[in-house]
Amino acid sequence: MSTTAAPVRALTVETTPVDDIRHLIPLLDSSEPLLWMRKGEGLAGIGESIRLEFSGPDRMAQAAEAWRLLASAATVTDPIGRPGTGLVAFGTFTFSAHSGLTSVLIVPRTIVGRRGGISWITRVQANDGLDSSALAGASVTASAVAGRMPQATPFGSEYRISLLPGAMGKADYSTAVATAVERIGRGELEKVVLARDLVGHLPLESDRRRPLVELALGYPDCWTYAVDGFMGSSPETLVRVDHGTVSARVLAGTISRGGDAEADHDSAVALATSSKDRDEHQFAVQSVLAALSPHSSRLVTSEMPFTLKLPNLWHLATDVEGTLSDGSTSLDLIAALHPTAAVAGTPTASALALIDELEPFDRGRYAGPVGWVGADGDGEWAVALRCAQVSPAGDITAYAGAGIVADSDPERELAETRMKFRPVVEAFG
Repeated sequence: MSTTAAPVRALTVETTPVDDIRHLIPLLDSSEPLLWMRKGEGLAGIGESIRLEFSGPDRMAQAAEAWRLLASAATVTDPIGRPGTGLVAFGTFTFSAHSGLTSVLIVPRTIVGRRGGISWITRVQANDGLDSSALAGASVTASAVAGRMPQATPFGSEYRISLLPGAMGKADYSTAVATAVERIGRGELEKVVLARDLVGHLPLESDRRRPLVELALGYPDCWTYAVDGFMGSSPETLVRVDHGTVSARVLAGTISRGGDAEADHDSAVALATSSKDRDEHQFAVQSVLAALSPHSSRLVTSEMPFTLKLPNLWHLATDVEGTLSDGSTSLDLIAALHPTAAVAGTPTASALALIDELEPFDRGRYAGPVGWVGADGDGEWAVALRCAQVSPAGDITAYAGAGIVADSDPERELAETRMKFRPVVEAFG
C-alpha cells in the first residue's frame, strides 16, 4: 500500500450542456487518451486533475474510501444530472493483488460526454484545501490547471504493427491447459482461466487514438476504453450502478462465428447446447450472484443463458439485475465481485494459485475492472478483456484467455484465445 504526505487539492467541478458532439475520440490526447465509449456514446477525458494510485490486496477498498473523501470535499455544479456528468474518475485495477502495476483513478481536467442525444463538458479545477492524510492508501498527484474547451485534432500517421508471442507461446499454452485439465481431474478445482500474451512495439510518437477508432468501429456493442495506457474493447459489464439499481452481464462460453448464415446459426446452436460451455457459464453466474447477494435483497437473472453475437464470435451470456439494499457504490461492488469465475475460476483461491503457477507473466490490468465512477458512487465497470497495455515507451502487451474445465481440449482452448486476440491484433495491425 502506498501513501503520500503531499497536499491534495479540493476540486471545483462544473458541467455545462453543449451542442451535440458526435465524435469523441478526435478530442483525446494522442499520447494519453482517456475514453469510455459504447455505440458512439460515453466519456472522453483530457488531461489529469487528480491521479490516485493504489496497490495491494485492498486496492479497490482503498479506492472506494479515498473516492468518498475526495468527492465529499468537491464543489460540483451539475444541472444535467445524467450518468457521467459532474465529477467523474476513470479507473483501471490490476487483476492480481501482487501485480507490479498500480491501480489508478484519474480525474481529468476536462471531460466531454455524450449520452441519449445530450452532450456536455465538465471542467475540473484543483484548489488547495484537502489534506492528503485523509486519503490513506492513495498515492496522489494533483494539477491545478483548469480544463479548457477541447478541440478535435488530426490523427497522426497510420501504422501497422505485428504482435508476436510473448512469455507464453502456443506450445507452452497447450501444455498449461493440459496440466490444468489434469489438476481439475484430480478434484483440486472445477475451473481455471488461463491466459497467454502477445507483444509488440509502437513507433516513436505514434497516435494512440488510432487503435481506439478501430476498436470502436469494429466492436460498437462493446465498451471501448483507454485509461493510463491500457486500452481495449470489452463485451462484459462487470457491474453498473445507477440510482440504487445494480446490473451486470456475465459472459462465459465462446465459439467462433460461422462463415455464412447457416454455419453461423449452427455455431450459435452448438454453443447453446454445449455441456462444457454451459458448465463454464454456470460457474461464472454463480460467482456473480454470490458476490452481489449481500448487497441486494432481490436479484433477477435470465432464466437461461442467451447467445450474444459479436463480430468475430458468440458468447453465452446472462444478465443480472437488482436493487441495492446497503448503499454500496460501484467501487464497493467491484471490490466484492473481483475476480469472478469468468476470469479466474472456481474455487477462487485454488484457481488463482494455479494461474500464478502456470502463467509466466504478470497479468497487469488484464481481466481486472475498468470503467468510471461518479461523485455519488454510481458508475459503469467492465471486465478488462480484448485489451493491451501500452507503456510510455511504446511497448505493447496484449492478453487473451480461455476457461478451462474438466473436458477442455488444449487445441480448442488455444483457438479460442486466437479468436479473442483478434480485436486488438487488428486494431494495431
